[in-house]
Amino acid sequence: MFQPALHSIARMQGRQCPMSPELAEKLATAVDSMPGFPHSVQRILLLTRDMNCSPKELIQIIEQDPLVTVKVLRVVNSAHYSMPKQVTSISHAVVYLGLNTIKNIALGIAAIGVLPTIHLGGFDGQQYLLHSLATAGIAKQLAYRVGDADPMDCFIAGLLHDFGKVVFAKAMPLEFRRALEVSQWHETSLHQALRDTIGVDHAVVGAMLVEKWRFAPQLVDAIRSQNGDAPMDNGMAACVFAANQISKKLGLGFGGNRFVEHLPPTVAQRLGGDLDTVIASLGNIHALYEDAQIFVRV
Repeated sequence: MFQPALHSIARMQGRQCPMSPELAEKLATAVDSMPGFPHSVQRILLLTRDMNCSPKELIQIIEQDPLVTVKVLRVVNSAHYSMPKQVTSISHAVVYLGLNTIKNIALGIAAIGVLPTIHLGGFDGQQYLLHSLATAGIAKQLAYRVGDADPMDCFIAGLLHDFGKVVFAKAMPLEFRRALEVSQWHETSLHQALRDTIGVDHAVVGAMLVEKWRFAPQLVDAIRSQNGDAPMDNGMAACVFAANQISKKLGLGFGGNRFVEHLPPTVAQRLGGDLDTVIASLGNIHALYEDAQIFVRV
């Protein structure tokens, strides 16, 4: 059952200390037990990769999934969008918000569906989601200034970058809580605390998960390299790494790690300066956080 995940672990062994066979098998089982993204959301992602996709096709996909339909309409009718009258159909929602916003909403709904329904191992799903959505929005903005990064792909990578923490919280809650405590007590990075406590960090496990979900190899690599100790020789990896640090530094949600890392020279060169310079160039980032709160409320 968990052979694909075991193969994924084997490919990543050279990036960190080798895992014991017992840990590798436990993680592979945990990854394989995670629910997949809803089929409707996968279809939305595939369809909207084409800039010329038909709104009618998108509407048909959403309307076939009652849960996505209800939550999209809740978001559209929230006070944030201040619609002149209540929107009661997906076709009107697409007209008002556009294809990209509808796709982002569908992705946010899919992410919520995979989160634990109760706090496990000190995992705060609400704060995790706020951090992930803020990171996604920042990564998308950063992508517009990088020549080899697609903004929507960076949004997706930012949204999914910490899903390894969800795997740990579900499968190894006691160990995950211990790593959180070590990180907070010693004011060190969570990924290092996870390596010391469990033997592997959330970046490796998150990459295994999104590979299982059949996302593109470049996105898998961006998630795997988010801790700055793996090569970030492409725009997506640079944008996700920087967005993660920015959202932590500005307190935009809390995904279980307040430790902020400096931008590696290659990332700083791509983005035009150090972390403070990049933050100053982005303008009102807190508007992204307000957008993220919509998903939590609905």
